[in-house]
Amino acid sequence: MNYEVVMEAAWLVRDVETVDDAIGVAVSEAGSRLNESGLDYVEVEVGVTGCPFCDEPFDSAFLAAETAIVGLILEITIFNAESEEHATRIAKSEVGSSLRNVPLTVIEVIPEEGDE
Repeated sequence: MNYEVVMEAAWLVRDVETVDDAIGVAVSEAGSRLNESGLDYVEVEVGVTGCPFCDEPFDSAFLAAETAIVGLILEITIFNAESEEHATRIAKSEVGSSLRNVPLTVIEVIPEEGDE
């Protein structure tokens, strides 16, 4: 069965002045590292966090002292996995080997339609 595995990554960016700059650098650096490892099929996007007061969504990025932490969403399709757990292990192994020292958390595993 095939699964879409969605992970969240915490990306640290130094020497930036704005949140938009931090987001651009984080997406670019993550994409470069994945592409260098032949994982150009992994989709990289900025995560979204809901405001605790009004529930309005905003980009997952926090900037202090010209250092930012950016929440990235990484999506990868895993083919022929035995189960959701197996797909999760494969995804974390593949992506984690390219993004060493980057915290990864699986946030969703979606079975692809037609694979039931």
